Amino acid sequence: MERESRFFQWRQRARRFGRADGQAAGRAAAAREDLLLDAAGAGFPLAPAAFPEGYGCSCVRIGCPTPGRHPVSFGWQTQATTDPATISRWAQDQPRANFVTATGIGHDVLDVPEPAGRAALERLDAEGTPTGPVAVSGGDRMLFFTASRGTPDDEDEWWPCELDCHPETMDEHPGLRWHCRGSYVPVPPSVLPGGGPDTVVRWLRPPVPDGELPEPLTMLEPLTDACAAYAGEVPDQQTAAPWPVR
Repeated sequence: MERESRFFQWRQRARRFGRADGQAAGRAAAAREDLLLDAAGAGFPLAPAAFPEGYGCSCVRIGCPTPGRHPVSFGWQTQATTDPATISRWAQDQPRANFVTATGIGHDVLDVPEPAGRAALERLDAEGTPTGPVAVSGGDRMLFFTASRGTPDDEDEWWPCELDCHPETMDEHPGLRWHCRGSYVPVPPSVLPGGGPDTVVRWLRPPVPDGELPEPLTMLEPLTDACAAYAGEVPDQQTAAPWPVR
């Protein structure tokens, strides 16, 4: 009887822990979905992305250069949407998927090393310059969400992202990266390779529904100055230009 009693107690504890784990997982899934819907509500079109798996990427590409950081569909630019029902369905059907936002449609992103981003953020705040949403990506980059230049009437004043940096060649540009038409960035709560809290994409300043985004040109001087200072202070960044050049 004593053995049966102990087994009964163990089974009851297992059931309680199972319920607790299930409730925690449900809360985490709901929080993830809320973050994605908040981004979409701010006008950032989203598309499902790959996620880290083992030492590589969930995609089938051998030697994936950007594990967990790229869309899963070749049609990601037309797939990206702000529709809440579609995003909720994706989030629920793909519980491990990361998400990216397509830039150059309704917004651009200025992407800088995190130390430079924090220095620029202090300067922008001191000058009273609005920043809009700001995210930390992977513990080493900071993302400043801005209004998009779109496609000006004068095509000579517009360029695709390939003239700045392409998502798969971003390591070639350790300074400022301007993500515009043809590019994307991960959005919270995407998880990047490496494990640990620094690999989670998180909002430093979250978006607000229908919030006004700053013009990118108002951000360039503080960001490029901070990138130049960072390039001079960090030994392995001394040869890195603060602005992407080809």
